[in-house]
Amino acid sequence: MFIDKARIIVSSGKGGDGHVSFRREKYVPAGGPDGGDGGKGGDVVFVVDEGLNTLTDFRHVRKYAAQHGEDGKKKRMAGKSGQDIVIKVPEGTVIREANTGKVIADMSGDLRRYVILKGGRGGNGNMHYATSTMQAPKYAQPGQPSRSLELLLELKMIADVGLVGFPNVGKSTLLSMSSNAKPRIANYHFTTLQPILGVVDLEDAKGFVMADIPGLIEGAADGAGLGHEFLAHLERTRILIHVVDAAGSEGRDPIEDIMAINRELARYKIDLSSRRQIIAANKCDLIPGEEYMEEGDRNPIDEIRAYCEPLGYEVFPISAATGEGVKELLYHCSSVLAQMPSELITYEQEYDPEVELAEESEPYTVTYDAKTREYLVEGPRIERMLGYTNLETEKGFVFFQKFMVDNGIIDELKRLGCKEGDTVRLYGHGFEFFD
Repeated sequence: MFIDKARIIVSSGKGGDGHVSFRREKYVPAGGPDGGDGGKGGDVVFVVDEGLNTLTDFRHVRKYAAQHGEDGKKKRMAGKSGQDIVIKVPEGTVIREANTGKVIADMSGDLRRYVILKGGRGGNGNMHYATSTMQAPKYAQPGQPSRSLELLLELKMIADVGLVGFPNVGKSTLLSMSSNAKPRIANYHFTTLQPILGVVDLEDAKGFVMADIPGLIEGAADGAGLGHEFLAHLERTRILIHVVDAAGSEGRDPIEDIMAINRELARYKIDLSSRRQIIAANKCDLIPGEEYMEEGDRNPIDEIRAYCEPLGYEVFPISAATGEGVKELLYHCSSVLAQMPSELITYEQEYDPEVELAEESEPYTVTYDAKTREYLVEGPRIERMLGYTNLETEKGFVFFQKFMVDNGIIDELKRLGCKEGDTVRLYGHGFEFFD
């Protein structure tokens, strides 16, 4: 079964909690705090695997989680960092944030490895919080929490040339004659159910990658059949070879087919009809010779040329079955590609998880404890601030005050009735409030 889209959930590892302990050794009655730091949580990493060409594996596993960091230990021993989870995808996979559809990363070109979620930082042990005024801190910093993200993976194949056309016009046969690909070929519609890549090698000319896209039907741009999925694979191609049954062997009119397919290409979300297009008038071996034509009949190749050439489409009569004209078509494609810009079509980042998730899941609470007559400020954002702020320095204390004002904590304390002289406690730190 062809799978080129997948929806998965990924989670980074939680940072290990800092440890609270005190050195207790013989002859060292007051050894001080020795709680170690928590280990860092594992990252979620995407890498390109050259051996993959579908997203089939993601049908069976939808949740991927990195390992949590270990908690800190006594004797200043840090916890072990959690292992990253490495998710392998085919080249050309576009990773989107599932709810918004915004692009996070395009695993193409030079981007072979991308850290999509970083693991939580481990919390500081209580050995970091000893000061001249608080020599036995009973507080350690919790590790940063795990973060989760729902992703939409889309595989958009990377090929220089894409074969398009109605079903059963000979695209797969042309690919097999032109490249190292071995597609399944049979004389019935929809033999090809998934795009197939083949490498075209040419003597004395630069080769290229060709993709056989499953046969399109009318309404493909609206999603009829698997139209959206198939058309998506043409977004990165630089040339389209439009294969038509020039002989009309199934009773179809090749010119009407060309018009119908181009209507679908033009109606897709990215106007694909503007791509460089070459017409491969296939099955010319089935066209009767002039000696067998009735008076007044026109050669269908001449009719195709009369329609296509004014539109700027070159026409190559070929027979994919016998190989007639195929070499000329391939060398022409190589020549055209050599004159075109070689940069890969990629998708720019629209959603950065590190920015978008920075302030999520980090609330704080401000409460009053009537028993101790203290105002308590708690929450992950507060813990994180305490982890990187040295309150013993003037600069650190000014930063702390600004943080309290900018985050609305001062206003919340006032709303609860806090006034000058009252005690405000942030975990192991107590402060006298002044306005």
